[in-house]
Amino acid sequence: MYFSSATTPEQRCLELLSQEYPTMSAASAAIINLEAVLKLPKGTEHFMSDLHGEHEAFTHILNNASGVIKEKVDFVLGKTVSEKERSRLATLIYYPVQKIEELKELGIVNREWYRLTLYRMVEVCRFVASKNTRKFVRESLPKNFEYIIDELLHAHFEDHPKERYYDQIITAILDVGHAEEFIAALAELIKKLAVYKLHIVGDIFDRGPRPDIIIDKLMAHHSVDLQWGNHDVLWMGAAAGSPACVAAALNITLSYNNAELVEEGYGISLRPLGQLAEQVYANVDCSRFAPSAAETAYISPQDTDRIARMHKAIAIIMLKLEAQTIRRNPDFAMQDRLLLRAIDFSAGTVNIGGKIYTLQDTDLPTIDPADPEKLTEEEADVLAKLCRAFMQSEKLARQARFFYAAGSVYRIENDNLLFHGAIPLKADGTMDEVCFEGTEYHGRALMEYCEKAARQGYFAPEESDERQRGRDFLWYLWCGPKSPIYGRAKMSTFEHLFLKEKDTWDEKKNFYYDYTDSEETFCMLLREFGLNPNDAHIINGHVPVLAAKGENPVKAGGKLIVIDGGFCKAYHSKTGLAGYTLVSSSRGLSLRSHEPFESIQKAITENRDILSSVAIFETNRERRLIEDTDEGQAIRRQITELQRLLAAYRAGIIKENNKQ
Repeated sequence: MYFSSATTPEQRCLELLSQEYPTMSAASAAIINLEAVLKLPKGTEHFMSDLHGEHEAFTHILNNASGVIKEKVDFVLGKTVSEKERSRLATLIYYPVQKIEELKELGIVNREWYRLTLYRMVEVCRFVASKNTRKFVRESLPKNFEYIIDELLHAHFEDHPKERYYDQIITAILDVGHAEEFIAALAELIKKLAVYKLHIVGDIFDRGPRPDIIIDKLMAHHSVDLQWGNHDVLWMGAAAGSPACVAAALNITLSYNNAELVEEGYGISLRPLGQLAEQVYANVDCSRFAPSAAETAYISPQDTDRIARMHKAIAIIMLKLEAQTIRRNPDFAMQDRLLLRAIDFSAGTVNIGGKIYTLQDTDLPTIDPADPEKLTEEEADVLAKLCRAFMQSEKLARQARFFYAAGSVYRIENDNLLFHGAIPLKADGTMDEVCFEGTEYHGRALMEYCEKAARQGYFAPEESDERQRGRDFLWYLWCGPKSPIYGRAKMSTFEHLFLKEKDTWDEKKNFYYDYTDSEETFCMLLREFGLNPNDAHIINGHVPVLAAKGENPVKAGGKLIVIDGGFCKAYHSKTGLAGYTLVSSSRGLSLRSHEPFESIQKAITENRDILSSVAIFETNRERRLIEDTDEGQAIRRQITELQRLLAAYRAGIIKENNKQ
């Protein structure tokens, strides 16, 4: 479109808008529609955190929406259908294909079952669709069944009896042999409409078996955002080719005997590392590097020894690389972690903080006491191959780009401030200043600097100083003492591997965690991000809530909600449960605590849901509508622009185009 030099910026914007709404009637209709949308209930938001690779538990909670689906089934059918049948229907919605196969084997599936099941699912679907705009529902309809589902959801039964109308349509579906596909399509639509938006508050990666499966499911979700956890930025750094991040990611992977993730999940060969381990560590004591008994229960002693050798090989490489990264970046203020140079190799001791400790393992054939941070030629060669393999993994690259596209260090939405770790605080509760590249940052400015540096580590030109600095910073975000994603004074990997004194293993938390019961502190933090403390919350993950010891996830007078309740199986004994999730609906906030999940197979065959407790801790005085949300503000701005366009049409500033 041509604009004359006399055209104002506002008129140019209206000209562009007129292409979508070419007439007064089109603009008027859009205004009326948007005004109606503002009066709908806000969509349900689902918050999850610290998934740690537990893909089966995640899949189930994603499918049941932390119990929201079952609540909808109970509400719609509770007066007419037994609890057993409602549980079976809920399971069918969670896993339609698998559940139908199981019911077929039991001889339950027949024409009448299809008819009754479809009738009930349509009723549930009509209910969950009722709080969404018709436009959103139509955009969500599964391909091949759009028209028929639209008819079923929006039919008006004053013209014909519901049962007869349903029967006519369902009979046609049965006659053409598409009942199972139609049930699966309805199930997916119900799950999509029940939760409008999904928020993941960090740490998809860590010790669990398949974080890559979780990420694939998130990439297919209709509306999701991520707040990066420190385990996430570690893998983002590895995907960017950071040697320190590659080594640290493999160190964790091998310590939990999870090579399957790297080799099968991402197609990255660990053969070069295995060859190095066999050549250099074949006759070396690697006992302290063996996976735990729980991780090796199903593998042979020979495989356990092989993994221990690989683990030791990469752990030593990692310690050398971390030291090199710290020396390149003095503003990381991590000189106290240069522990390889603190070792007295002749005495077999290490000096940490002025105290001498005896090393539990001194069999270190690749470390030169004269230059302990230098890689051997063999280590450098293996590292180069591993970094290249990480960068060339198509799946890892695709998932890393998803983390950057959908993710951030923090997010503000609907009066909630979401981030994974901790905003660094001083001992007196004030915000701590952190200096990077000659500039001091704190609070929101620090979070924004961290995000900029993290993006630079992946997107800056290869071989540039910016790329190197950004890669190093991704490693800092993983374990740095003032990293707002990590929130601890140190990562005590060295101490765990080499020292028996457990007090050295302690990773002291930032002072942020000393103030989690201080409403005043969290009101201050909310104001730092431009939020009204009377209406807003901070939603955190990262540090598991020890419910078994009576710890409450709702803190600071309700200003802070911590939703890491121990999703990871390794935390269950400490936390006493298997995770928290948060649900924000039009009626208020509810915290869901979950019992350990056994398996998807048991969920299917026994209709065994994750046992969850629901605590409604904040109820809205009036049902919250879309006009009360950030989306509502955006719609208001859109209405204002349309009103200006309408005025321009009426004044003749812009001409209508009735030919479109």
